[in-house]
Amino acid sequence: MTLHSATRVGHVHLKVSDLEQAIAFYSGILGFEITQRYGPQAAFLSAGGYHHHIGLNTWDSKGGKAPPPGTTGLYHTAFLFPDRKALANVLKRIVEAGWPLTGAADHGVSEAIYLDDPDGNGVELYWDRDAALWPRDGAGNLMMGNAALDLGKLLSEAG
Repeated sequence: MTLHSATRVGHVHLKVSDLEQAIAFYSGILGFEITQRYGPQAAFLSAGGYHHHIGLNTWDSKGGKAPPPGTTGLYHTAFLFPDRKALANVLKRIVEAGWPLTGAADHGVSEAIYLDDPDGNGVELYWDRDAALWPRDGAGNLMMGNAALDLGKLLSEAG
């Protein structure tokens, strides 16, 4: 049995080592709005007034360290932007904040930029092209790629 096709990921909840540092990244740089705080230990953030897309807490992780490479855990969260201009605008904020990127790619179906949050959690920020434009082979199979993304051109589209 498969899930209903309208099923979506509602939010991600991350254990962080420093709540204020995490809020500064997700709200101050990426632009998510704080919708609620649970004292000094947790906060919920969203885009567009939703109750929360991101939960942050230090309940079991205050002052903790990121897991070392080669261990299991979260690879990255992915945040879908409505269009290329919205992605360009968040890239502009990241560049202005001096936050390092870990990668950028044109996947054919989408364009994505990659970075790590203050706790080393991977973050993907992307927009999807219209499905009618997705690259397919002669049999109609999806052909995603990993081409370089021109960040300068993307930045030039920021408002």
